[in-house]
Amino acid sequence: MASLRRSLISMHRILNSNQSSIASTSSRALFKPQYRWLSGISSNSQSLDIDLSNEESKRSLFNRLIYRSKQRGFLELDLVLGKWVEEHIRSMDESGIKSLVHVLDLENPDLWKWLTAQEQPPEALKINPVFTALHDKVMNKLNSHSAPETRAIPGQPWVRGWDDIKKGRDSPVAGNQ
Repeated sequence: MASLRRSLISMHRILNSNQSSIASTSSRALFKPQYRWLSGISSNSQSLDIDLSNEESKRSLFNRLIYRSKQRGFLELDLVLGKWVEEHIRSMDESGIKSLVHVLDLENPDLWKWLTAQEQPPEALKINPVFTALHDKVMNKLNSHSAPETRAIPGQPWVRGWDDIKKGRDSPVAGNQ
């Protein structure tokens, strides 16, 4: 879904950048987003419009962001992100909401690997306050509810087979083969 959204945003930028031709003017009218969430929330922080001036626009924005955080299609992220966003969105200012949007624009597998410390996140993401808070929450939960031997070594994939403990002559090489 994020790839489709990025493609549509890129197409919208291309159409907007070509102002000289008549064809682009008519195309812009055809491809003008009819849903505000497509133009209002994008991966480009400069074009991000956040209107917190009245209660209706604030409520609408919060509802969209809560929905995006709960309906990602990746159950673990739906639970972690959805609960965290519900608890913290009302106390966020404009910069916090922009940071949240940047986290929500990330791809699911990458975000999960970064939150669970399977891979190192990019430097730009390490300074994101929303990502840092989410990462701390996930790591605290992992440290308090799971044994270290059941988790991946940092930098290694998080894959365990049902019979990894059995390391005899007849055991599988990896996983549950």
